[in-house]
Amino acid sequence: MNPTKNLCAKIPAELHARICEEKDKAGKTMNQYITELITQYYENGGKKAMDENNRTVAFQIPEELFQQLKEYLKRNNLKQKDFILRLIRQAMDEPQTQTETEAAE
Repeated sequence: MNPTKNLCAKIPAELHARICEEKDKAGKTMNQYITELITQYYENGGKKAMDENNRTVAFQIPEELFQQLKEYLKRNNLKQKDFILRLIRQAMDEPQTQTETEAAE
């Protein structure tokens, strides 16, 4: 068994409550849960671990359009990811256009 050391830090009460809730859901002790969180953090170079079922979509847009997008998101209190996901789902749910229907025939 690896030797262990104590780690103590004061954190906000809300964060502590959230950690305890997630720890309980995971069915782990506090030692197990915090060790897992810290290990995952450092193994991912300090980056949030990505869900295996998610993929990244990245593309560039003109600066002017980007600024308009930022303003739109701010005005409508939206997150960029939620906005783009909604657009994708809307486009995929739309009925096929006449051209697509004719091409399929």
